[in-house]
Amino acid sequence: MLTRIVRVLLVTLLITACSDDPARDQAARESSVVSVPPIPAPPDVATPPSDAPRTSSGLASRVLTAGTGTRHPRPNSRVTVHYTGWTTDGMMFDSSVQRGESISFALDEVIPGWTEGVQMMVEGEKRRFWIPEGLAYKGASGAPAGLLVFDVELIRIDS
Repeated sequence: MLTRIVRVLLVTLLITACSDDPARDQAARESSVVSVPPIPAPPDVATPPSDAPRTSSGLASRVLTAGTGTRHPRPNSRVTVHYTGWTTDGMMFDSSVQRGESISFALDEVIPGWTEGVQMMVEGEKRRFWIPEGLAYKGASGAPAGLLVFDVELIRIDS
């Protein structure tokens, strides 16, 4: 896969370097976009395992990788994470991992399931969350619906 990406980039650079036609240059760049396949859903995406701890709000979670930190974020902390989200039918709908770029945000600016769940984590921890619709997008138009599954890695607590 990496070899193919490098080859496509080299061909694009060569075409661009040898061309004096801006329209052809743009077409070459657009045709060289490499699509990255979705990250496969975990096998337990359809429903939380019976042994996954649940909070009183209905949020279920499981630690996938223990963290190295000792402190937990607060409800308004700014954090940096990597994440991937799936619907219960296994469809990936978003992923910072796939984009190759972590994301930073304040916990009071995201869906309630993330605000609650990420506070349970420490830096370096990776956790899977099963977030009920009431703690997710609550049926908002254009947003994924129903129970959502997220793998979240807390990279750091920024504030």
